[in-house]
Amino acid sequence: MSLPDKPTIDGLPDKWARRWEDQRVYRFDRDAPRERVFAIDTPPPTASGELHVGHVFSYTQTDVIARFQRMRGRAVFYPMGWDDNGLPTERRVQQFYGVRCDPSLPYDPRFTPPEKPGKAQLPISRRNFIELCERLTARDEEAFEQVWRLVGLSVDWSLLYTTIGTRARAVSQRAFLRALARGEAYPAQAPTLWDTTFRTAVAQAELEDRDRPGAYHRLAFHPDGTAPIIVATTRPELLPACVALVAHPDDERYRPLFGSTVRTPLFGTRVPVLPHRLADPAKGTGIAMVCTFGDTTDVIWWRELDLPTRPVLGFDGRFLPDAPDGLSEAGRELYGQLAGATVQTGRERVTALLREHGDLLGEPEPITHPVKFYERGDKPLEIVSTRQWYIRNGGRDAALRERLLERGRELAWQPPHMRTRYEHWVHGLAGDWLISRQRFFGVPIPVWYPLDADGQPLHDRPITPAEDTLPIDPSSDAPPGYTEEQRGRPGGFTADPDVMDTWATSSLTPQIAGGWGSDDALFAKVFPMDLRPQSHEIIRTWLFATVLRAHTEHGTLPWRTAAIAGWILDPDRKKMSKSVGNVVTPLGLLREYGSDAVRYWAAAARPGADTAFDTGQMRVGRRLAMKILNATRFVLGLGEPGPAATVTEPLDRALLTALRPVIGEASNALEQYDAGRALDAAERFFWLFCDDYLELVKQRAYGQHGDAAADSARLALRTALSVLLRLLAPVLPFVTEEAWSWWQPGSIHRAPWPSASDLDGHAGDPALLAAATEAIEAVRRAKSAAKVSMRTPVPLLTAPDDAYFPLIERDIRDAGVIESVTRHPHPTYLAHL
Repeated sequence: MSLPDKPTIDGLPDKWARRWEDQRVYRFDRDAPRERVFAIDTPPPTASGELHVGHVFSYTQTDVIARFQRMRGRAVFYPMGWDDNGLPTERRVQQFYGVRCDPSLPYDPRFTPPEKPGKAQLPISRRNFIELCERLTARDEEAFEQVWRLVGLSVDWSLLYTTIGTRARAVSQRAFLRALARGEAYPAQAPTLWDTTFRTAVAQAELEDRDRPGAYHRLAFHPDGTAPIIVATTRPELLPACVALVAHPDDERYRPLFGSTVRTPLFGTRVPVLPHRLADPAKGTGIAMVCTFGDTTDVIWWRELDLPTRPVLGFDGRFLPDAPDGLSEAGRELYGQLAGATVQTGRERVTALLREHGDLLGEPEPITHPVKFYERGDKPLEIVSTRQWYIRNGGRDAALRERLLERGRELAWQPPHMRTRYEHWVHGLAGDWLISRQRFFGVPIPVWYPLDADGQPLHDRPITPAEDTLPIDPSSDAPPGYTEEQRGRPGGFTADPDVMDTWATSSLTPQIAGGWGSDDALFAKVFPMDLRPQSHEIIRTWLFATVLRAHTEHGTLPWRTAAIAGWILDPDRKKMSKSVGNVVTPLGLLREYGSDAVRYWAAAARPGADTAFDTGQMRVGRRLAMKILNATRFVLGLGEPGPAATVTEPLDRALLTALRPVIGEASNALEQYDAGRALDAAERFFWLFCDDYLELVKQRAYGQHGDAAADSARLALRTALSVLLRLLAPVLPFVTEEAWSWWQPGSIHRAPWPSASDLDGHAGDPALLAAATEAIEAVRRAKSAAKVSMRTPVPLLTAPDDAYFPLIERDIRDAGVIESVTRHPHPTYLAHL
């Protein structure tokens, strides 16, 4: 045993992170039987930019559970992944290097990015762009790993994966091809939510409503021989895309018009007036114009009423150069004023034209209304018709939807009320899952198409690769039966140009981490996994999609339990978010307060609850960490008990007996994924141990009352300390490992979790400990009130005349420096100074 002269928490994370890795403390035991495995589907953080303190918060809570299960004797499968494909990475590369991807450009093997990015982004080939994505993500991932090691995550770094790596691409493409073979994946030309900035399709799960200013424009539509029909709309610029007017079937104002046609203002298109249940009689004038497409309700009307399509907006968010079909000759001329205009400019021009032609009634009425955005976008979404890939998810299949709801009920939720969010999402699905994206850095759709004699792709005859050739990139690999020279030529082939949505890969993290298709022995041992930890806002994306993929591919849940973390809130009670710009990065906190102190703050939170960022609690954690080192050094410095030592003294037995329920409370809390309750139980007893018990037995432990009494105190102190260090180890891994190393072999994180059997043979009465604590606190209160030193003698202590006091009198006298004692019939202690 070697005790430091002056314990410190500084430097412990760097010291122990290296030793843990060198000694393979957290390596998964592949030889462990299945029933002893505890597998975690760790969230792969998006590898772009920096981690923030919210990541540290939620990942620490998971790590506490991993450490607890490892000490319980489980072989913990705890991988880490980096989510490095998709739009966030592309945006970061564009900003960092000052480039943009232009797939039409050839690859330049000598390309180097500019040292100082200019205002105008430099166009580069897709392959050059992907190389920059890989370079920057590798750099970000190194920084991420440094933070996680400093935080003390007990992941097995040999299991590291990335969502753009070879294994992930093979798994993602394999799952897609199997879904395609089962008819669950399919292509369709359909109205698609479209981000005009990034020029990519957006799925329902990626939407968010943002309140934006708008205006109701009252437009006059013209029936034959009757007064105009007034329609209120916030999107007058879509008049050339109008294909119908709809009103509620029971609306008496418009029932006589059902089945007739009217002319649109300005553009003179003949459109029908039709009934539909979704028309709201109380909204606007009670009758709505259907355009292709203004919003998702337009899509429903278009589909259910079998209406034509008159597209006017292109992928860039500007009006198409050619007028749609159905416009009058005068209308086609007016459309020429819109061609090439942005949506806002088009709105202004159409409004001016309506005013000029007398078809705008009054002035636009300003309103504020919710507008749909891509969650990462800055402009409102448009709806354009595109060819995309979908996976059936229950949005249009009631039987599948009900089965997914059943899966949600089979899953153990921590906390339980989070299941409601899952069910609301499943009930609200409006269509199948759109998984294709018009981006560059992602997993390619593994499909080619033959070209006919005119060089046109035959989309109804897709060519797919064999599973044993995966992963493939159709843009650079030729399909079976073809050569590269036939690419793009009549009679040859072409590649599907799209990549998969990042969620289409991330929804397979259990399969990627577990080695599905590449390491079947490992996969059988870890799947289904035991735990999925994640935050609540991605229940609708990551959790739901992972359940869907496991259900359709494996016929099971992907894990047994979902532990849902809350958000970190800033001082204004707003969620910390990179997009908002209110995040706090963790490195400074970890260095200032210590890793254990930051973990203490994270672990103390209530499961699933949003938690305020609180450096004050980190200070409390730092104080606890220092106390662990100092208390351990003091206890060990008292000397070892003799080889035949036993716990004989009543107060010592009382301490160890009082510790038994603490073990049970902490264990039960961690089994229910409640690290905060476990920490609270262990911490409360630890402070009682340090502040009261240790002071009470200090003199006896020094040998003041003989060897037997000293041995009893020393053995009780060490026994309790061993239990308390292990109870606190999952939350405070660095200081507990440091303290453990002073007197115990091996890592504390491989030591057995404490149990009541550790305290067998030490039965005592916990009431003795409570009485002794009450006595010493009464003495302290009196000395504090008198403003004297705690070592000041107490001339007289009045103690209760009960059976307890004689058993603890000697220790109380020592600790309180009591000169004389008198007894009274009241159950209170009074110190007289």
